[in-house]
Amino acid sequence: MTKSFFDTENEVIANSLKIRFYPISVKSATGTRIIDQAGQEYLDLAAGWAVAGIGYGHPRVSNRIKNQYETLSFTSQLSAPESTMVTLAEKLIDITPGDFPKKVWFGHSGSDANDCIAKLVPLEKNRPRMISFMGSYHGQTMGSLSLSGHPAQSLFIGSGNVVKIPYPNPYRPPFGETENLTEQLIQYLEQEVFKTICPPETTAGIIVEGIQSDGGLLVPPADFLPRLQEVCRRYGIHLIFDEVKVGLGRTGKWFSFDHYGIVPDAVVLGKSLGGGLPISAVVARKEILDVGTGIHMFTASGNPVSTTASLETLHIIEDERLIDNARINGEYFKDLLQQLKNKYEWIGDVRGKGLAIGVELVEDRVSKTPAAEKTAAICYRCYELGMLVFYVGINSNVIEITPPLTISKEEIDLAVSIFDQAFSDLKEQKINMEKVKQYAGW
Repeated sequence: MTKSFFDTENEVIANSLKIRFYPISVKSATGTRIIDQAGQEYLDLAAGWAVAGIGYGHPRVSNRIKNQYETLSFTSQLSAPESTMVTLAEKLIDITPGDFPKKVWFGHSGSDANDCIAKLVPLEKNRPRMISFMGSYHGQTMGSLSLSGHPAQSLFIGSGNVVKIPYPNPYRPPFGETENLTEQLIQYLEQEVFKTICPPETTAGIIVEGIQSDGGLLVPPADFLPRLQEVCRRYGIHLIFDEVKVGLGRTGKWFSFDHYGIVPDAVVLGKSLGGGLPISAVVARKEILDVGTGIHMFTASGNPVSTTASLETLHIIEDERLIDNARINGEYFKDLLQQLKNKYEWIGDVRGKGLAIGVELVEDRVSKTPAAEKTAAICYRCYELGMLVFYVGINSNVIEITPPLTISKEEIDLAVSIFDQAFSDLKEQKINMEKVKQYAGW
């Protein structure tokens, strides 16, 4: 009997490298569409965990990286730098707010970039502690894992110097009340955390996601992040924003914190930065990144092919007005999903900014009991209907919508019609739940 692709893949690829929602094997992709090995086309609302921000196979990036590889395929920028990395650093400094001296560090992924924060911020401040948020997802290396507060990393014991506090979730307020949620969180931080386990004079930095992505696409109250910045300034604590998933235009501005006029001390970038190629960056105050020589470096960091792709990606975002597209079409998408919410009681909440949208499913809107199995079923059924979407959240019940920023209104109409069909099929018990159970997702 001939083995299938999935039989072979299962034999040779580690389970520790997998998170699967349905049985797709990809052959090619272009724009907002993915083609599987059988030739089936899918509308992609995941963008490969928000990596394909400019869409798949953009010809401008393709041409640039081909020319770059033929000219200079590699040099280790650690010891023999070339110009592309420098030009990209200048561009990132230009789009990141702050009139203080800044520098850029380059890596391969959001994980090693957040590892940079975990190592260098306490060292520069000469303060041992960091604060992060429950539900946060900053990466899989030990430093970034230590900063995270997501169940996906709960099997591991990270560094003991990180204190985690609740994220201000308006739909599921951590202190039981939505009213004055920001004030509750700030008081908890100052009156409880600072006075007991994490004195501010020993706290180097607070790392936060402007939209908590894998925690469930949580959007904090409008006054929370400005208040957090005030606290950091008052105590001399660095404020770090993890923009790995929602940065670079996805929210309708370059960065999520731009919606609030905030100036972070450090910004972490990854995923969509390379237009599909692996690259990450930290843009931060000079003193943070210059705290030591050669203390957080990787041989292929800032390599010319990835930096070329990244630089062209940033130009495409500007030239094609993708930030405007994310803002306008994101609002259009949310409005249609709100209409869908009125139709199906399982949709408890629709939230987000731009094209970073979360749809939280519940068993009923009174108890708000997370509907994890139904969420998995909707994602699976969407796959069967020709659309790819993933789910996230600490309760595995939030459909994450992070399509390429190039998505059109016509494609959004198609996406909502597929969601409508999937919810209808779930209601009429037309989804094969035995198939769904084969794919654990989170």
